[in-house]
Amino acid sequence: MPIQVTELHNIMPIANIPSVMAHGILCHEAAARLEHYDVSMQTIQDRRDKVQVPGGLKLHRYANLYFHARNPMLYKRLDHITTLCIIRVSTDVFNIAGAVITDQNASSDYVRFLSPKALNQLQLDQIYAEDWRHPNDPIAYYRHKSQKCAEVLIPHQIPPNYIIGAYVVNQSAQTTLQNSGFTQPITINSTLFFR
Repeated sequence: MPIQVTELHNIMPIANIPSVMAHGILCHEAAARLEHYDVSMQTIQDRRDKVQVPGGLKLHRYANLYFHARNPMLYKRLDHITTLCIIRVSTDVFNIAGAVITDQNASSDYVRFLSPKALNQLQLDQIYAEDWRHPNDPIAYYRHKSQKCAEVLIPHQIPPNYIIGAYVVNQSAQTTLQNSGFTQPITINSTLFFR
């Protein structure tokens, strides 16, 4: 296992935590059947709805995780960060049958879908970089922006027993998460939330 990959992340509204603790992290298709708060962007979901993972399922039938949640998706939701948490997930999910990794956003035109055994093929320094901006190189910017959203795809659902903790932006969010019934360790990490 590469040294950077110590855990995986899921950006989740705190309001959904009771459901997550009961059902796990669900794929988009399964979550749509439950009442939940959705912070995803509809244009991105429309794009993801058209993606078929080679040799696998439709993309919306996978529960998705990021390698690193300090990424463009979270940045787009800065106005919601006090109501979000980043769920920490064990890398043991790599052993779930049908797990897939991507080298960038799974709906990118140039994405590669790989076995978790191919982790060494990912550009992890790019994925875990603090910043993806390249002010003088728009091509590098768009490439790096997509790499920052590299994913781990797990068929249908990630059971709650793979959840090992959560990050929040501040004390108030920590209290809200505790009050939601989250039982794993909670860490305040404002840097992860661009603060």
